[in-house]
Amino acid sequence: MPPAAPPAVPSPHPLPRLLRYGAAHRPAVAWAVTASVLNKLLDLAPPALIGMAVDAVVLGEQSLLGRMGVVDGFQQVLVITALTVVIWVLESVFEYAYGVAWRNLAQQVQHELRLDAYGHLQRLDSAWFQGRSTGGLLAVMNDDVNQLERFLDGGANELLQVATTVLVVTGSYVLLSPGVAGLSLLPIPLILWGSFRFQATIAPRYARVRERNAALSATLANNLGGIETIKSFSTEAAEVDHVRALSEDYRQANRAAISLSSAFSPLIRMAVMVGFVGTLVYGGWQALEGQIAVGSYSVFLFLTQRLLWPLTRLGSTFDLYQRAMASTTRILDLLDTPITVRDGTVPLPHPRGEVRFHGVAFAYPEGRQVLRAFDLDVPAGATVAVVGPTGAGKSTLVRLLLRLHDVSGGSITLDGHDLRELRLADLRGAIALVSQSPFLFPGSVRENIAYGSPGATLDQVRQAARDAEADTFVQALPQGYDTVVGERGQKLSGGQAQRLAIARALLKGAPILVLDEATSAVDNETEAAIQQSLARLHAAHRKTMIIIAHRLSTIRHADHIVVMDQGEVVQAGRHEELVARGGLYARLWAVQTGERAGGPP
Repeated sequence: MPPAAPPAVPSPHPLPRLLRYGAAHRPAVAWAVTASVLNKLLDLAPPALIGMAVDAVVLGEQSLLGRMGVVDGFQQVLVITALTVVIWVLESVFEYAYGVAWRNLAQQVQHELRLDAYGHLQRLDSAWFQGRSTGGLLAVMNDDVNQLERFLDGGANELLQVATTVLVVTGSYVLLSPGVAGLSLLPIPLILWGSFRFQATIAPRYARVRERNAALSATLANNLGGIETIKSFSTEAAEVDHVRALSEDYRQANRAAISLSSAFSPLIRMAVMVGFVGTLVYGGWQALEGQIAVGSYSVFLFLTQRLLWPLTRLGSTFDLYQRAMASTTRILDLLDTPITVRDGTVPLPHPRGEVRFHGVAFAYPEGRQVLRAFDLDVPAGATVAVVGPTGAGKSTLVRLLLRLHDVSGGSITLDGHDLRELRLADLRGAIALVSQSPFLFPGSVRENIAYGSPGATLDQVRQAARDAEADTFVQALPQGYDTVVGERGQKLSGGQAQRLAIARALLKGAPILVLDEATSAVDNETEAAIQQSLARLHAAHRKTMIIIAHRLSTIRHADHIVVMDQGEVVQAGRHEELVARGGLYARLWAVQTGERAGGPP
């Protein structure tokens, strides 16, 4: 049996976790970063060109180009013009390059995250889903993934370009005039301090926003799924009030975040003003005194604006970043959820269908004990029925057989192999299940019957439908086997959906057929016809059949009947024996047939 995986210990901050997750995209990230940085470097060049042009006019031969050998003033202007054209073209090229690179990276990461989250979700055991809503999980795989994509699409580039601007402009200031540099950079520490304080304060607010969004999505998904129940109980107004309250909670959570994020840019703008005014006054005095060139003063003014004004956008960028980190936490927490039902390694290429439950015990995570020392032998090719009152643990047997959960104690074997040792694909491929509440996909009748058997021909689909007593009603549908059944088969009756589910299981051709209240939604005449078809199939193919039933008429001809109560076997035998013996089975039979089960009325 494979060892259980240790629980994952998530990092306290989502960014390192995201970087580890995206390690495979390092070349793409490197190219996107390079394009962003080169674009910003070229974007910062025009102020220097303006300074050169001013010096060319004012200083003539004493300008930088004059000292480099370009003496004529007009020739200097032409050189500067040529440099401007080259720089602007290259800047545009790299702007296109980083736009394509970041957007494609965002789309790729979004695509992979969604698929990884969905794939991981499918591998989690059924117990994990019991305390979670479908809408909440959809919010993680759609809304949260999209939030991360929005940040990668624009926010990452913005942060990179601001960082590049700070480094380049700071270096230029120090080279040209350390005194002016000090005044220009004076607001930077305040801006950075404010930015980090903003992150720390806004992060929990956006975590609440994501939680409120998940709760709202969950309620909307549940209500859409239960719209008929809502209508039948005339609770539309109450449900609108419920959604209104959740939507208001979501609005208020966003409002709290907005009130803080909106204050960031105006405060930063005031700090920016200090640096710009300082550069304007002190730099102007130095230029008038001849301590720095007029061109250098022009460069200072333009670079100060290039440096400080982008910092005012840090608020919106950090806002986007915090939204993305709140969403990333939820996505990666889902991916870090440990998988308790681990895949086995033993192949089972030719299953015979012999099933054995030996001393099986099972309890759900909340501690509710369902099975206690349960024993059951199902020989290959036999028909075994399991009956008992509601809550006896019958359907749990099916979930354990399919390894939707793992046993808490004892073992279940298939052809002598512990289920935990078998490859899940082989195990589940050997079992065809028809559940009490069949799930149909929003496709055609043919697609639903052939689900799990994608290579099936129309003739094979129709034969399975005939065996399930479904062909007659399918032929009467508007487009026959091409009729679209609607979401969850809502265009069909419960009995029709059940018969399609039976046909789907029969077409699978698995050696083990499990019927969990499979005929509960059909009328007595159809049930009898389905039983005859199953009997013919059983005789022809000797399938192992495990039938879970409340209707005892469904299983009276089974080879062996097991009666369960409170997670234990209380009786076992054939129908006639159990009726004659008295006890729980006889009482259930009497109730269903209207007979007196003995004792006082």
